[in-house]
Amino acid sequence: MAKAAPKSPDEMSFLDHLEELRWHLIRSVLAVVIIASIALLMREFIFDTVLFGPKNMDFPTYRFFCKVGTFLNIESNFCADELPFIIQSREMSGQFSAYVWTAIWAGFILGFPYILYEMWKFISPGLHTNERKHSRGFIFSASLLFFSGALFGYYLVAPLSINFLGTFTVSNQVTNNIDLASFIGTVRTSVIACGLIFELPIIVYFLTKVGLVTPEILKKYRKISLVVVLILAAVVTPPDVVSQILVALPILVLYQISIYISKRVLKSEAKKEAKLAAKRAKKS
Repeated sequence: MAKAAPKSPDEMSFLDHLEELRWHLIRSVLAVVIIASIALLMREFIFDTVLFGPKNMDFPTYRFFCKVGTFLNIESNFCADELPFIIQSREMSGQFSAYVWTAIWAGFILGFPYILYEMWKFISPGLHTNERKHSRGFIFSASLLFFSGALFGYYLVAPLSINFLGTFTVSNQVTNNIDLASFIGTVRTSVIACGLIFELPIIVYFLTKVGLVTPEILKKYRKISLVVVLILAAVVTPPDVVSQILVALPILVLYQISIYISKRVLKSEAKKEAKLAAKRAKKS
C-alpha cells in the first residue's frame, strides 16, 4: 500500500503540527540521551579534567591573571598554590545524582546544534523561500555563538566566581566545605547562561523580522541596557569591578552587533517591499 504524500504546512491541522513538533522533540531528546550515554563512559575526564579544572590553580585563567598581577606588581589570589576549600558530598545519592545529571547537561550542551537543527526543521516549512534562503546560516551562527559563550563562561566567569567565593571568608572560625552540587551548579550555570546570552544577535534578528524590535528601539534603550548588563555581570561574577567589566564588555559588543543586524534586516525588508511595489506597478 502506497504511503500518503506528506502534507504541506498550509494543509496541516493544529493536531498535525503538534504531532510534527512531538517527533522533533523526541529526536532532540534522543540525541541528548545518546550524547549523555557517551558522557557517562567518560566520567574521569568530565569530572577531574573539565568540571574540577577551575578548582586547580594551574588552570589557564589563573595562570594568566597571576602573570598580569606579577607584571603590574599586584598581589592576588591567582598566584596561590591551591584554593582553600574542599568539595564534599553530604547526601547518600549525591555523587550518583551529580554523575547522571552532569552527563545529561553535557548531552544538552554538546547536542545544542542538533537541537537547533530540529527546531529549524519544524519552523522552516512555514517560512517563504526567500526567508529560508537568507537564514541558511542560522544553525552554524547560533551554534558558534552558543559555544563561544559557553567557553567564555567556562574560562572566565566560572573560575573568577570559584576563586572569589572559594577564598572569601567572614571569619577564621569558618571553613569552606563546598557541596558537590553547589560547585557543579556554579560551573554549569556560568557555561549555559553565557552560552544563551551570546545568542542575543540571533534573537534580535528574529525579533526584527517579526517587527517587534527596530534599531531605533535598541538605541533608545541603550543606556538602560547598559545598566541591565552591569547588573547581570554583577550577578554572575564576583563583586569586584575588574571581573564585572570583563564580563560586561563582550555583552555590550554583542548589543552593538545586534543593532547593526537589526539595521541590515530592515534594509533587506525595505528592498523586498520596493521590488514587490515595482512588480505591481508594471502589472498595473
